[in-house]
Amino acid sequence: MKIVAIGDIVVPCELLEEAAHAIAGEREHTVKAILWPCENRQEFQKKSLNLEKNGPTAEKVPEEAYTEIADADILLTHFCPVPADLIDAGKKLKLIGTCRGGMEHVDVNHATGRNIPVIHCIRNAECTSDFAIGLMFAETRNIARAHAAIKGGSWRKDYVNSAYTTSMCEMTLGLVGLGHIGKLVAKKAAGIGMKQILAYDPYVSQEALDAQDLRVTLVSQEELFRRSDIVSLHMRLTPETKNSIGAEQLGWMKPTAYLINTSRAGVLDKDAFVAALQSRSIGGAALDVFWEEPVPADDPLLALDNLTMTPHTAGNVVDALPKSPLLLAKVIQDYWAAGRSDMVVNQSALKA
Repeated sequence: MKIVAIGDIVVPCELLEEAAHAIAGEREHTVKAILWPCENRQEFQKKSLNLEKNGPTAEKVPEEAYTEIADADILLTHFCPVPADLIDAGKKLKLIGTCRGGMEHVDVNHATGRNIPVIHCIRNAECTSDFAIGLMFAETRNIARAHAAIKGGSWRKDYVNSAYTTSMCEMTLGLVGLGHIGKLVAKKAAGIGMKQILAYDPYVSQEALDAQDLRVTLVSQEELFRRSDIVSLHMRLTPETKNSIGAEQLGWMKPTAYLINTSRAGVLDKDAFVAALQSRSIGGAALDVFWEEPVPADDPLLALDNLTMTPHTAGNVVDALPKSPLLLAKVIQDYWAAGRSDMVVNQSALKA
């Protein structure tokens, strides 16, 4: 077995090599480590944002990767792009693994055409779900706005939502997307006593949720948006989900309801979103992800008084990145043992 492990300045080659050895176990194997070069974290951030916006052909792959993948069985990466031509260069390739949640850097459709499983891990699921809950409190109770007012010398008591501010236990939560993070948010929302938890996810069954003892009721997308007091987005960004939350969905929301997004900015139609907040057709919103990062000084988002913003920090905890390669290794081992996994993003499209 040969494993090619492509590290970078954020997740070094050594960590991916360690994961590769863990995956192989007692099998005879070789590991070839390759560096996806970035001079510093600023350059890495620029490249990663480019990949998230423009897909796996937007940044260059190290030439060495094309040579080494020719006889490789497994490719492991963090953020190095995996375009179609790299997949095609891997004539023996049987699995692609990435130690992050987003899949924008991998041509999943091309891998599926080759019947190659693409597996990922949600390295920051716990902290992102914590953060989503935190944004719900911050926006509905004006925590960030109150802090900013005091720092600015104002003892502010009145807010856009003062007429309908209420406790979380009086609110119904709607989750759009019920993957690993969405389920964690559901558990935590139940723990703080939210009135009801609804979800919309066409790939999840009520029977499966009941078997997991999750206090969640699956409903249609329209019913979720109409009934929820807080709508929280937990969707992967794909061609199908891009701008899928637009004027129609926002128009279904109550004028007192809030929208929370810790997933990807691209799932939300920005113009429709800004219009809904400007017209106060929804109660408020909180974002940790943006269409352009950092947010430009002239962005209309900055003028809104019913929006809480954080600089894409939901997943930023000290132990998420260094633990991610070994977490990926465990996910792959579990997949091999069970024959399927929710972490295989193209599971339903693979041939037996």
